[in-house]
Amino acid sequence: MEERIRVRFAPSPTGLLHVGNARTALFNFLFARKMGGTFILRLEDTDAERSTAEAEKATLEDLRWLALDWDEGPDRLGSHGPYRQSERLEIYRRYASELREKGHAYRCYCTGEELEEKRKRSLAKGVPPKYDGRCRYLKPEEEHSLAAAGRLASLRFRVEVRSVEFEDLVKGRVSFDGQGIGDFIILRSDGVASYNFAVVVDDGRMEISHVIRGEDHLTNTARQLILYSALGFPPPKFAHLPMILGPDRAPLSKRHGATAVAHFREEGYLPEALVNYLALLGWSSEEGQEIFSLEQLAKSFSLGRVSRSSAVFDFEKLKWLNRAHMKGLPTKRTLELSRPFLRKSGIKVESKNEPWWEAALEAVWGEVDTLSQVADRLKIFFDEGWILEPEAEKLLAKAENRKVVQGLEEELGAVEEITPENYKRIISSLGKKVGVSGRGLYMPLRAALTGKTRGPELDKVLILLGKEKALQRAESALQQTG
Repeated sequence: MEERIRVRFAPSPTGLLHVGNARTALFNFLFARKMGGTFILRLEDTDAERSTAEAEKATLEDLRWLALDWDEGPDRLGSHGPYRQSERLEIYRRYASELREKGHAYRCYCTGEELEEKRKRSLAKGVPPKYDGRCRYLKPEEEHSLAAAGRLASLRFRVEVRSVEFEDLVKGRVSFDGQGIGDFIILRSDGVASYNFAVVVDDGRMEISHVIRGEDHLTNTARQLILYSALGFPPPKFAHLPMILGPDRAPLSKRHGATAVAHFREEGYLPEALVNYLALLGWSSEEGQEIFSLEQLAKSFSLGRVSRSSAVFDFEKLKWLNRAHMKGLPTKRTLELSRPFLRKSGIKVESKNEPWWEAALEAVWGEVDTLSQVADRLKIFFDEGWILEPEAEKLLAKAENRKVVQGLEEELGAVEEITPENYKRIISSLGKKVGVSGRGLYMPLRAALTGKTRGPELDKVLILLGKEKALQRAESALQQTG
């Protein structure tokens, strides 16, 4: 019988979507698409104090922006819902009661303070903390006495196994000592299911075939496998992905820079570039290819190519990939993507027509790493953005360079407008008149017209500025440096 592939991404909506979690979502998505399976979005929102509707909305928006479309989820109901854990509380309680009736779980009346004190004592002795089993063998009258004293009971799972072993699709053979696990809570005293218990019930009922997640969850797997057996669910196959580290080899965090998908959106990275880069964090193609579309990734992806080693987040590599994806965009698409960033910077997009914007973007496109840099590069074409930088002032203070700018004023005075057709004639005539060519000709012109010594090609600058503005800038540059 052919295996039915069902995978899930299960974030907690307590904040912005971290790129590490986004990579987990991506690998699940790619595996589902490669195998013709189902990709499920499930929200683990039982932490009522930290989970918010705003965080849930932001997470869904980020996933949609990355084009990681799910087949089942809170807004795409399938036959295995609900898809928010907060809507599944009665399901967890029912399964917890069944475990207690079968003798797999017992009530625990230990308070949080008592458990914390025991944990501290164990750590002080250098012993890994685990529950000491105090409530494991309580007699009915002892339970009644504790309950009468106002103590609330949690529900603990009774761990009997000596060892837990499984074959991880990334890590290989993994084993845990069952004696070191200790009886663990499956239902807290407030009736809310613990993480490990809720996950197993959800994955079992949703018929999840593969659990693909970060290796920080590896230690949870032992408890979860014990629960699968007790609940009668067939366990899924596990694949634990390598950690993502910062350049200093510490787990990637805010101190390394942007770590949330939303931050990369704000910086003007393309979603296809970020997806491409995240795929390369811990995975590589057989051919060594690095630039992929999402469709190409889905065709090439396999868990067998996922590395066991941690991946270092390289911001420069991400910029390189973003440039590569930006380079392939059609002109009209560049304007569509740039428009929000232009408006945010204060540039009045309505002041120029669409062909002008497309030409301007084409002129600076090779100079930018991200969309957020576009507005700054385009400011040279607007009066408020024209400021003579020190290098340009120094250049234009020399008599031979001022002569070039004065010559340009004369040449422009002889034409009605600057066009691609007459640009070469203007520059050729100017060069002959002042007896200069190459950098000696172009550098003074660039400095006067843009206020900078580096920038777009001079023909594009002159045509985009137009005759009137070019003459104004040439005169202003001469006055400021004369």
